[in-house]
Amino acid sequence: MGDVNQEITAPRTPLHQFSVPLSATRRGARLARLLATEQLRSWGVPLDPARLIVAELATNAVVHGRVSGRSFRLTLVVDELGTLRIEVTDTRGDQLPARARSTTDAEPAESGYGLLLVEELADRWGLRTGPLPCKTVWVECAMEAP
Repeated sequence: MGDVNQEITAPRTPLHQFSVPLSATRRGARLARLLATEQLRSWGVPLDPARLIVAELATNAVVHGRVSGRSFRLTLVVDELGTLRIEVTDTRGDQLPARARSTTDAEPAESGYGLLLVEELADRWGLRTGPLPCKTVWVECAMEAP
């Protein structure tokens, strides 16, 4: 389990919070990106890199975390320190993401480059397991002052 950061920080006071369940389908992943874009815009938060991160995490929830008949959840939080936290929770707690492959890895991979992108764009990211059968992949990005 040493491949991703575990949740170790104390919660901060949220200034803005948004959470929505979405169908674990391609349409649900697309809707996650669109809803995140509109929510961030309404808060006056920079759209990038958040849109790319949401798109990748939502796609991963649909492709790797899908359980028939169950949804995934997108959560966005902006705290008092100016940090945007993106969380995507799915119902495949048994399917954990590993640290992304490096571009220097000898063997080509069919997947794993999306998390490499997330790792490059995020200040921090990690994984929280539970409640069973769920897992949450979270990402934090410090926002630039206007």
